[in-house]
Amino acid sequence: MSRSRKPDWLRSSLPAGRRFGEIRDTLEDYGLTTVCEEANCPNLGECWSGGSHPNGDSTAGPGTATFMLMGERCSRGCSFCDVSTGGMESLDPDEPARVADAVADIGLDYVVLTSVDRDDLDDGGAAHIAETVREIKRRDPDIGVETLIPDFGGDHEAVRKVLDAGPEVVAHNVETVPRLQSRVRDPRAGYGQSLDVLAEIAASDVHAKTSLMLGVGEYAHEVYTAMADLREVGVEALTLGQYLRPSESHLPVERYVHPSTFETWREVAEERFDFRYCAAGPLVRSSYRAGEFYRNLA
Repeated sequence: MSRSRKPDWLRSSLPAGRRFGEIRDTLEDYGLTTVCEEANCPNLGECWSGGSHPNGDSTAGPGTATFMLMGERCSRGCSFCDVSTGGMESLDPDEPARVADAVADIGLDYVVLTSVDRDDLDDGGAAHIAETVREIKRRDPDIGVETLIPDFGGDHEAVRKVLDAGPEVVAHNVETVPRLQSRVRDPRAGYGQSLDVLAEIAASDVHAKTSLMLGVGEYAHEVYTAMADLREVGVEALTLGQYLRPSESHLPVERYVHPSTFETWREVAEERFDFRYCAAGPLVRSSYRAGEFYRNLA
């Protein structure tokens, strides 16, 4: 299909409802940023109100939200990403506690913590992420916490800081197949470095997770090879989604992948490569239904 026009299957409903409004208002009160809103995620309403409920209403429960830590400016400049680059600011020492307080007020049962890259910091911000995990767990140790971490420049000590804080899942995204890494990601990132980070996670007692964007020029055999590489280092969970171009200045979309192809890839991931969980679809993102993923692993 031509990359110039989005197909019908990429349409999504605008988020709405009482629960959505409550979460949005609480986040504004605490002055917090979520990736869900910043990236205009098409699954925002579903995830925010997607927790379980005793009466079986899947839209009535606490749900999941993804918080972006350490500011709104990134030290890297990936060609697919709409986050501003450069002009780094000091970390907010109160942010971990504010995130934890908001999580408690909202009543979330599963939280995803992600961040910008902070190559300007000695540990890439690992201690700040770890402290946010600890603050959430101090208030309620039963809340599930997933961290989507940078590569920390390949610093394994930084990775271990996050692991030692006690999250249930630690994710790090390889983003694309090896051949396209330099086209898609910042030069300071890399496929091998990301695999090393994922291997470090998988060697712990924490579940390892990653994500691939499709539609950036990859071939089927390259996706197949990447899946094999990821399982080789111990990754248990994988998400596959369609890359969507944020603006004309970003990496162009090479093709829109049909939903049936995503379903085929999900089957390949789970049946051929034995991933314990694979979410795949045009609108799937890294933290899509993350709480459900964890419950399937627990």
